[in-house]
Amino acid sequence: MIHPLSDVQTKDIGENTNIWQFCVVLPKARIGQNCNICSHCFIENDVVIGDNVTIKCGVQIWDGMRIEDNVFIGPNVTFCNDRHPKSRNKDWVLEPVIIKKGAMIGANATILPGVTIGENAIIGAGAIVTKDVADNDIIIQKTR
Repeated sequence: MIHPLSDVQTKDIGENTNIWQFCVVLPKARIGQNCNICSHCFIENDVVIGDNVTIKCGVQIWDGMRIEDNVFIGPNVTFCNDRHPKSRNKDWVLEPVIIKKGAMIGANATILPGVTIGENAIIGAGAIVTKDVADNDIIIQKTR
């Protein structure tokens, strides 16, 4: 199902995937089967999303991102693919983010450029991830 209030330009979408209202998906993005892309998401061109992926509201998936099967991305998670962002920088360097199978990322986490999140890893809500996360690791932001 593609909601009529979304702007989905790709044709490369697997069966039983839902894309809800106010999403923008650019033409070269690839999205697998049984995914749920919630409202107010943006998915850029050089993106591959596996099967059974949930992306909650308010998430932007930038060029270079690879999201494997069975991943959960919570609301308002922020991904970055440029370590030194500058307006109209012609020399910027794309640093891909890779999310491995079964990983879970909690609400409002921030994932910096070039990071790989391992299989079945858990990133807690509000965490800031600056380096690779190993398979099965749990990363939380301690507040006390």
